[in-house]
Amino acid sequence: MAVTAAMVKELREKTGAGMMDCKKALTETDGDMEKAIDLLREKGIAKAAKKADRIAAEGLTFVKAEGNKAAIVEVNSETDFVAKNDNFKNLVAELAEHVLSQNPASVEEALTQPFKGAGDSVQEFINTQIAKIGEKISLRRFEVVEKTDADAFGAYLHMGGRIGVLTVLEGTTDEELAKDIAMHVAAINPTYVSRDEVSQEEVSREREVLKQQALNEGKPENIVEKMVEGRLSKYFEQVCLLDQPFVKDGDQKVSKFVQNKGGSVKSFVRYEVGEGMEKREDNFAEEVMSQVKK
Repeated sequence: MAVTAAMVKELREKTGAGMMDCKKALTETDGDMEKAIDLLREKGIAKAAKKADRIAAEGLTFVKAEGNKAAIVEVNSETDFVAKNDNFKNLVAELAEHVLSQNPASVEEALTQPFKGAGDSVQEFINTQIAKIGEKISLRRFEVVEKTDADAFGAYLHMGGRIGVLTVLEGTTDEELAKDIAMHVAAINPTYVSRDEVSQEEVSREREVLKQQALNEGKPENIVEKMVEGRLSKYFEQVCLLDQPFVKDGDQKVSKFVQNKGGSVKSFVRYEVGEGMEKREDNFAEEVMSQVKK
């Protein structure tokens, strides 16, 4: 039976699934609408579509390293309860492995890639897990980094993966040192590695704010500039990793601590689950009652 545009439209309206998924389902079921709906439900696509408008701001981060390549990912779920589920943890690890091996350029590209070389795409694999787990799940972001044989990766997951950090140290293969720096990044949350990465625009803006603060405090203009430079150093301590006192040895800055071990910090990536995302604020009792009434 020929699959028409009207049939595809009807199936989309009934399931919320994508156009290509609907067309494929109708083709496989020879145009039988009910069988096509069942097929989409079996694949988790229809169920996934119904959850697409939910907020998924919980989840986990994960770091996977192999040889001179490493990947860090964030995968979101709707609730912290699901994030602690072993099935979800395995899903996150498998997605990290896929990203590491396939090195997609974007999340959108990753979702369209065949998963483990099979026929299903990464998005279809996620949809199947949505059907099993019962919540919206999304691959939010990832980054793949590389090093040389003379460098070291540092990986650290805090609170089981609520915060994930991946560091790269140059000039040393000391993975424990690299992990220590990753732990520092998780705890202190710097924005940049060094002052060189802070834009001149940002420095100028901060300097002007500090200057106005000093003037508003009634400080004489002839000492304001010196005060501003001193306070600017404090600002760099807040945002730049290398300027920060090392969490395991407050008497040494991170730059000096790593340098004394024969290395230097090349880069870091820090993911905190749900940062910058809107969080659900549902009343738990109301949510339970809404489920009971269904």
